[in-house]
Amino acid sequence: MAAIAMSDLRREADSLSARLTAWRRDLHAHPELGFAEHRTAGMVAQVLRELGCEVRTGLGQTGVAGLLRGGLPGPTVMLRADMDALPIQEISDAPYVSTAPGAMHACGHDGHVAMALGAATLLAQHAPEMPGQVLLLFQPAEECMDGARSMIRDGALDNPRPAAAFGLHLWNTMPVGRVAVQSGPIMAAADILHITIHGRGGHGALPHEAVDAIAASGQVLSALQTIVSRNVNPQETAVLTIGMVHGGTAFNVIAETVEMQGTIRTFSPTVRETVLTRLRVLLDGVTAGMGAQYELSVEESCSAVINDPTIAEIARQVAVQIVGATNVVWQPPSMTSEDFSEFAQRVPACYLLLGSGNPALGLAAPHHNPRFDFDEDVLPIGAALLAASALKYLQEQQPR
Repeated sequence: MAAIAMSDLRREADSLSARLTAWRRDLHAHPELGFAEHRTAGMVAQVLRELGCEVRTGLGQTGVAGLLRGGLPGPTVMLRADMDALPIQEISDAPYVSTAPGAMHACGHDGHVAMALGAATLLAQHAPEMPGQVLLLFQPAEECMDGARSMIRDGALDNPRPAAAFGLHLWNTMPVGRVAVQSGPIMAAADILHITIHGRGGHGALPHEAVDAIAASGQVLSALQTIVSRNVNPQETAVLTIGMVHGGTAFNVIAETVEMQGTIRTFSPTVRETVLTRLRVLLDGVTAGMGAQYELSVEESCSAVINDPTIAEIARQVAVQIVGATNVVWQPPSMTSEDFSEFAQRVPACYLLLGSGNPALGLAAPHHNPRFDFDEDVLPIGAALLAASALKYLQEQQPR
């Protein structure tokens, strides 16, 4: 069997540019939040059926799986794209601006869906000479950190079970066309913290009769900032952020309770345990010293994304052929998190970062920003990377 040339895939992907852009803009104009991606899922399922895929819907509530069978026997490889938007009001004068109040694609998932559909299109064109199958997973609720688990619980990885998996994320801090691909950690584990400080409410003019939950929370917030700086080896990496504080009801009332939510990001399980242990010790000491009490719950959101060395090397070789060796780089692991890790824990996998920023065109706003947008020239590159990675993996499993 003659191998399918990577250069052919890149050229074919470029010819799909207009279609990819149209898909992406349609999705961008109609964003849907996690587990509510009904329109998006319907569009994805329709395209996959038109390409000849066997389609399953309703996986993890709104997830879609398409199985593209090759004309030759072989294993199954998985490609994954996430579909959900964020609860952000978009600020943009683009013609494809979000039409859904309070929701927008501020993380590039509209591009991920378009690129994965482009990869499916490329693969379908080569299905007769393709050895094995490609499982295309379109996942809901990545931003909720529960979409991957929900799809897995509904059997997304069963019958057939993939032997390898690839995914990618648009990355606006890198110029369009640059690819970060490497073995080992690429994104951090995430925990969600829920902390409630309990005091004793009272009159604002009579503080000696109360226990001020706001004052105790202020001390807690200050103390928490020492956990990473004074307890984690400087050569390790951790982040502890409190992103939400709610407390108090009136200017002259001492608050009885304050609620805080935050996140811990780590790569090492040992570092994670250190942070959580110190968190509990500080909460015990600070609240007791101020006459308050606390409740703490820790929600393990997702584990770190760790790229398999063998699968990452396949992706790296593909990236060199698609974008050129000078555009394939090593990127310091990001403290952001991705529930692609749920798949990577079960299947040898590689997750790539694909540069999508273009400051010259004003397309460099960070992810999760109301002005986020990216250079659509990246769409055929991403489609080619996904399709070529799947094909190269399948071809390398064939007897020599």
